[in-house]
Parts: sequence; structure tokens; C-alpha cells
Amino acid sequence: MTGLDPVEARARRAVAASLDDLEPGARLTVGLSGGADSLALTVAAAFVSRAAGHRLEAVVVDHGLQPGSAEVARRAAEQAEACGVPAEVVRVDVGADGGPEGAARTARLAALTSRGPDAVLLGHTLDDQAETVLLGLGRGSGPRSIAGMSVRSGAFRRPFLALTRAETEHLCELHGLSWWSDPHNADARFRRSRLRTEALPLLEDILGGGVAAALARTADLVRTDTDLLDTLAAEAHTVEVAELAVLHPALRSRVLRRAALEAGAAADELAAHHIDELARLVVDYRGQQRIELPGRVAARRADGRIEFFTTPGPG
Repeated sequence: MTGLDPVEARARRAVAASLDDLEPGARLTVGLSGGADSLALTVAAAFVSRAAGHRLEAVVVDHGLQPGSAEVARRAAEQAEACGVPAEVVRVDVGADGGPEGAARTARLAALTSRGPDAVLLGHTLDDQAETVLLGLGRGSGPRSIAGMSVRSGAFRRPFLALTRAETEHLCELHGLSWWSDPHNADARFRRSRLRTEALPLLEDILGGGVAAALARTADLVRTDTDLLDTLAAEAHTVEVAELAVLHPALRSRVLRRAALEAGAAADELAAHHIDELARLVVDYRGQQRIELPGRVAARRADGRIEFFTTPGPG
């Protein structure tokens, strides 16, 4: 009699831990692409949801961006059904805001949350986390971007952040599932693809291995600090110049970023240099007229306050 495969045991524990705040009967949606990560997550979530009494469904989002995408989506849904998970294919229209990757992500997340589930399970892995940290380092966007992705972020749950891509493939093989490999993942036009196929393998070779795991650990450590600072910043929330001026710079920047986002600034494009310019309105004001922010939002200093306002769009 053989015991439970250790990778499968870790996967199940990770899913259960990510959902331990939910009551029995919670409605769960797993985002299924047909790739190894999301197929493995579907299998693990099926076991956990049955044991916990949750209601699980898989949603396969067809972005329609590649030839044969409908067939890939259909096959993914069939494999979910074979695992005992009801599945639905949802075709979405991908816009242009935020570039190809950003627009596809926006459309995908909207489809996954449209049914109002209590939690949405996403198949991001340790390897995805490492890539996210490197992208953040390259943008110079500060600790928040280096902190990477959280296991829990509102309704979104990413239980596999401690599992590698190779481990999810192992789980698929264990259950006789065939996964789809997205050609975009090897397309050199995308930064993340080049990090995956060129930069990370080179770093692993130069540093003797363990780079992806080290980057993921770095994200965990940084996130602990940034979560605390974000909590303090929420308590200090203000746009009054006199109050902002006496805050520690680490808090001031977060208060300003929060205010900018609440005013409608684009989160994916709001960078450290934008926040630096907002801070100058407080601590180095020399009559600046306005600070332009991504998302057609601008800011200015007036009557002892930092005011945010919408700017006209093109055309």
C-alpha cells in the first residue's frame, strides 16, 4: 500500500490553508487555462472542496487571441469535468488598455469574478513569483512591486506560490492530465517570457541554483514589512500638506499612492517617480502647476491640500 504522493499532499495542504477562513458551502471558482499549473490546482481544489463542503466550479476563459483557442478551452473544461469539477468556457473580448498582457488579465479577472464567488483560485507558482519580483526590480517601482503576489488578496487566492512549475506538471502526470503549453510563454516579445526562458536560467547557472526560491523568499520578507507600512498609511490617510509633511517618508509615499489610486490613477502604471513628484508637492514645493499621473489623473497643491482631478482624454 503506497502513501499519498508528497507533492500532492503539499498541494492539498496549500489549497486548504488558503481557504481556511471560509465557512462550509462557500462558492469557489478556479481559473482554468488548460496549463499544468491551473489543471493541478483544479485537481487539488476538487479534493479540498469535497472534504470541506465547498461548491467548486472551473471557469475557462477563452481570450480568442490565438488560433485554436476554443479547442484548448474545450479540452481544459473536459478535463475539469473528468475530475468531478463543473466547468464553463467563457469567451471574452480583450481591449487595448494596459497593453496586450494587461488587457487580457483585466478581461480574465472580470470573467472569473462575474458570478460573485466567495473565492477565486489562481494557479500562480513559485516560478511566477520569482518572475514578478524580477519585473518589479527592473521597473524600480519600490518595495510593493518586489513584494510580489500574496496567497490571499481579497477574493483571490494563490495557494501554489510555494510550489514550482515542475511540481504542477508532476501532479498532472500523476492524474493522467495533458496540459497545454501557451506559446506566448516562449515569445521573446514579452518581458516575462524572456525572464522565464533567458534571464532566470542564466541566474540559476551563475549563482548555482535556488534563485527562484530565493526570490520568492525575498518577496515574503518584503511583503511582511510593506503590509505593516500599508496598514499604518491607511490609518494616517490624509491629503493635508501640513499633516503629510510630518510623516516619515516611507509613510508619506504610501499615503500619497493610496490617494492617487482612490482618485483613479492606473495601478499597473503608477511608478515610484510619480510618487516622488507627488511628494515634492509636499516637501519641495516651488510652484509646480500639476503632476500628471497614469490613468488620466493629475494632482496639484492648492489651499494647503493635495488635490487630485481627472484630465480630459485624447480626442
